Amino acid sequence: MAPRPVGAVRSRMPDIRHAARAAVPIVRDVADAADRPAPTDRGGASAPAPTAAPRTWAGFAILCVGMFIAILDIQIVATSLPRIQAGLGIPPDRISWVQTAYLTAEVLVIPLTGPLTRLASMRRLFVTSVTLFTLASCGCAASGGFASLIVWRALQGASGGALIPTVFSAVFLLFPPNRQGIATAVAGTLAVLAPTAGPVVGGWITETATWHWLFLINVPAGLVSAIGGYWLLPRDRRRGRLGELDVTALGLLAVALCNLELGLKAAPESGWVAPAAVAHLGASTVAALVFVRRTLAAAHPLVELRMFADRRFAVGSALSFACGVGLYGCVYLMPVFLGYVQGRRPLAIGEIMLVTGLAQLATSPLAVALDERVDATVLAVLGFGLFAVGSFLSTTQAASMDPGALVVPQIVRGLSIMFCLLAPTRLALGHLAAESVPDASGLFNLMRNLGGAVGLSLIDTVIYGRIPGHVSDLVARLASGDLDAAKLVGIPPAVFAAQSGKPISEATRALVAPLVEKAALTASIGDAWMLVGTLNVVAIAALLLVRRRAEPSLEPKP
Repeated sequence: MAPRPVGAVRSRMPDIRHAARAAVPIVRDVADAADRPAPTDRGGASAPAPTAAPRTWAGFAILCVGMFIAILDIQIVATSLPRIQAGLGIPPDRISWVQTAYLTAEVLVIPLTGPLTRLASMRRLFVTSVTLFTLASCGCAASGGFASLIVWRALQGASGGALIPTVFSAVFLLFPPNRQGIATAVAGTLAVLAPTAGPVVGGWITETATWHWLFLINVPAGLVSAIGGYWLLPRDRRRGRLGELDVTALGLLAVALCNLELGLKAAPESGWVAPAAVAHLGASTVAALVFVRRTLAAAHPLVELRMFADRRFAVGSALSFACGVGLYGCVYLMPVFLGYVQGRRPLAIGEIMLVTGLAQLATSPLAVALDERVDATVLAVLGFGLFAVGSFLSTTQAASMDPGALVVPQIVRGLSIMFCLLAPTRLALGHLAAESVPDASGLFNLMRNLGGAVGLSLIDTVIYGRIPGHVSDLVARLASGDLDAAKLVGIPPAVFAAQSGKPISEATRALVAPLVEKAALTASIGDAWMLVGTLNVVAIAALLLVRRRAEPSLEPKP
């Protein structure tokens, strides 16, 4: 009763892991504004605080619209990769590049938000980014083949990567301290709404319209954002010169991050010691080491790596990395289970996953209130602890489960997410001067994205690596007449009893093999949930250890 090759599972699973990396809600990349000193001019005097006039709020709303469509786009495209594949005739083994191109470009631009803001100013950077994002969306919709789509998706990723850190940096550039908390909460709520609505919107478009509308839906909001940003955002001056840009360091950073993305994509599929994975990861390591050495010695560094010398920032960034592992893993594993184990359509997947988003939204006011009053370490333990519990609850998922049985784990994880996001943010950024926020925000975002990339590769390694063992175990149990194994696979007990002890025909083998394969995939997904839960427990233990050893440095300096 040998099942079909394990590769059949792999070929039927589009690269949701890379789609998931940007579908995670990015909430509040700067926090606790009241604890941050006002910006100073070069003479050391306090700069006048900007007035939160109606025009300021209108400009900030425009920024949030641009951020919203950038986050929403990733999720709706992730939901509909098979429709794009069918529409353009893209081979199954290449469809993942639709997301990989976006995410590779995005991860390169995120840490550059600081220097780009200094070179172009916040207003010019936002207007340029949202204009390019809108243009690239039109280009994606007009693509007639694989190559042109990938080029436009890379441009989308590069422009979209600058929008989110720019919005959260704007909180401190547009508002006085007494309004920064409100602005942060508004941006954070919209950042949660985008991925919450994404699966439903993507599923609806997939079932009611052509794949082109997955991209064209961005155009009206993009045009409004570009025009509104041009007229409403303050015409701030540049604070850097193009001659200060370290082109060599930029090239090294591009080589390091792009090869890391490609290596983490290849490793679970071909093996961590396969030539392709070793080559990409090796090139990434060498380029990263050279980049770090050059950047630390530079008078005008491309990225402020010295931020990691600040213990609060380093601890918060490490937690952000752990947060990325859990959040991206959650957004990946649920669609894989619902789509490839239970066979649900995209819209149904979105509706089921909406529970997590609604729990996030319900928790947001409480999380923001506690973030201002409760020690960040306590909130981090609460958040990562709840996420671990929600992950462990999902280890017992079965193919026959109805949506109601999936609600509790999703609610538990949803309740935890805001705490997992806000606590690391406060630890990392809550004590920094305003002029340091753009650079710090970019690095902080990058750590979460890298956590997602590494975490998803580990999850895929668990899934692909555990399937053969589960298949062998199930086949041996079925051959020995184990009725529990038959129930697990989905063979009716009467049918299994009638076939017991008889030779297995080819027709029976062909019928049972997919059931064994699906049961093995389900068990492997459970193993992956166990990994996610365990990593969250490790994050809690590491946080408490650092807290005990370095208590004074985790408190804001007066």
